[in-house]
Amino acid sequence: MSGESCLTKLCPSLPGPTPPGGKPKTCSYKGSPNHNYVRLNVGGAVYFTTVQVLTRQDTMLKAMFSGRMEVLTDKEGWILIDRSGKHFGSILNYLRDTTITLPKSQQEIRELLAEAKYYLIQGLVQICQTALQVKKDLYEPVCTIPIVTSLKEEEKLIEACTKPVVKLLYNRSNNKYSYTSNSDDNLLKNIELFDKLSLRFNGRVLFIKDVLGDEICCWSFYGQGRKLAEVCCTSIVYATEKKQTKVEFPEARIYEETLNVLLYETPRVPDNSLLEATSRGSHRGSHSEDEEGTELRDRVRRIHVKRYSTYDDRQLGHQPGYRD
Repeated sequence: MSGESCLTKLCPSLPGPTPPGGKPKTCSYKGSPNHNYVRLNVGGAVYFTTVQVLTRQDTMLKAMFSGRMEVLTDKEGWILIDRSGKHFGSILNYLRDTTITLPKSQQEIRELLAEAKYYLIQGLVQICQTALQVKKDLYEPVCTIPIVTSLKEEEKLIEACTKPVVKLLYNRSNNKYSYTSNSDDNLLKNIELFDKLSLRFNGRVLFIKDVLGDEICCWSFYGQGRKLAEVCCTSIVYATEKKQTKVEFPEARIYEETLNVLLYETPRVPDNSLLEATSRGSHRGSHSEDEEGTELRDRVRRIHVKRYSTYDDRQLGHQPGYRD
């Protein structure tokens, strides 16, 4: 005896397999509201409920069990509904008292929403849609950081942006030498500072990342589509017979240049007095104010932090030599 036939004999109330030639038939439901239970087979999941629950709200289920729509039944009298039975229990709970405990995952809420729409349960549809919107708001990002992978993409992004731009280029693999012991820590500190600045000045400055550039760690600052300053955070260290790459973390310099690009936020034309106050260079007195403003706007400050330095691990008394 097969397992299915055995289960049907032991529990005759359960829906058994449809015999050959015994196709489900379609008819109007003729039960009365006082009928104790209705047997439902929803996508293979078995449910028992009353007609009073199914007809309590104006839904498609009410139309099915009030005789307005035909229902599909099998030989055993089970009413067949060709839908997933995963969330039908939640639907019955909502029909009983109009309250429901929603699933935790967004995917399951979407599944329940699809079933509520199918059965035309408008109240449950609104509950699911509200829950999904709340979850969307909770996970809405504070700021979005574009990651550029080509020079053309970078140029288009900067030209189209009306805000100042701060770009961090980091590419640890772009190195033919070994790194010094604290280079990885300093590279991570640069990335962490970038994240902090992007959160602090979100909405005022566009922060972008470049992961395929020629440098290892370099900051670039743009205003009105033009590069204003650059801070290169890598240096070559000459230690005994080999060269090493050292990554610096010039936090104060980076923070200063970030504040400088805010001068190009509003108004559209930079304030010459503010530019002059934040400039570290001296200007000749013979220049007019217009010439000084033009010079400041056109100049790109490139700051290379210890571009070439010496890793001094030699004996005392040996004078290190700096290379240009």
